[in-house]
Parts: sequence; structure tokens; C-alpha cells
Amino acid sequence: MINRIRDIRKAKGMTLADLAEACAPPTTAQTIGRLETGMRNLSIKWMDRIAAALDVDPQSLVRSDDSPAPKVVAVLGDSGPEALKKEADAVLPTEIGGDAPLMAMSIATSAGEYRTGDQVWLRQLDPSDAQKAINRDVLVPRKGGRFYFGRLIDRQGTLVGILPPGLGQKQQVVDDPPWIAMAEMLVRPL
Repeated sequence: MINRIRDIRKAKGMTLADLAEACAPPTTAQTIGRLETGMRNLSIKWMDRIAAALDVDPQSLVRSDDSPAPKVVAVLGDSGPEALKKEADAVLPTEIGGDAPLMAMSIATSAGEYRTGDQVWLRQLDPSDAQKAINRDVLVPRKGGRFYFGRLIDRQGTLVGILPPGLGQKQQVVDDPPWIAMAEMLVRPL
């Protein structure tokens, strides 16, 4: 089994100390480092603690030696692409976590920054948490099995205001949506 704690921790922008502090009960950065490198045994209890601190499923912390994972091999910076000192596993949107459901939307017609063939991965939020999604692209269900998609620009009481991505389109308002899904990742085929 291959331990993926470091890859997921870095994908979430956390340091060893951040993760150690987020564990319940808190532990030390040194302990997390030893668990990441395999110098300390990654027991089921540790997997549960670390997964809870990272807000991911415990099984995403390990993978089989037989199943090759996609790799991050370079970083594009100001001076062009540079090789990483050490390859890292690419962390898929389904592994980055959260308790809320993850969903995807396919783009059939280009609009705004989205192109035909793109896929937008979204995380479902309770409407009471809509403030987290202000100025982010969201998918909001409407009556009759339809949706609005665009930039969340306003939330007042039960009303949610959305600005569609196309040019010249008017703001749309949804009253009391059952959920709001905030865009987390764009997948664009080349």
C-alpha cells in the first residue's frame, strides 16, 4: 500500500503543523511526518484521525501498489515549466474531500470562460452557507428539474442572485433553492 497523506495534505494547502493541530486530539508535526514517510505504522485509528482532519474519506489516504495513480511531474512558473524535485500523486477532486456531495456539469456550448467539452466539478452546499460561494460560479436548481448556472452575486433572505456567464444576460433570482453547488474544479480536454 502507498501512503498518500502528504499529497492530499499539500493539495489542501496544509503544513505538517496545520494537519497535526487539526487532528482530534491534536498531535505533533513530527508524528504526522513519520506517518507520511512510513517511519511510523499507519493504523486504522491514525487513518481515521488524519482523514477527519483533512476532511476526506479514510480510504483515500492509501492506494494499492498495483494501481498506478496520475502523477504531477512539473510546475508552470514565471520562467516556464520546471520539474518537481520529487514526483507527487495528482489528487483527484473526489479525493480532496468534504462531506457534501460532489457533482459534475458538462459544458455543451461555450459561455464566458467555459468552452464546449469542459467539465465543471461542483460541491453541494446548504443554502444557509451561500456566503461561502459569493463571487464563485454556482449551479442552483429551479423548479421543474431545471437549473441556473453563473456567478453568485447576492443572497438576501431566501433569494439567491446569479449572474450567467454569457455576455449581456440578466441576473437570475431563485427563491429558496434546496441546495447550491459551488464550482471547485474545471477539467478541460485539450
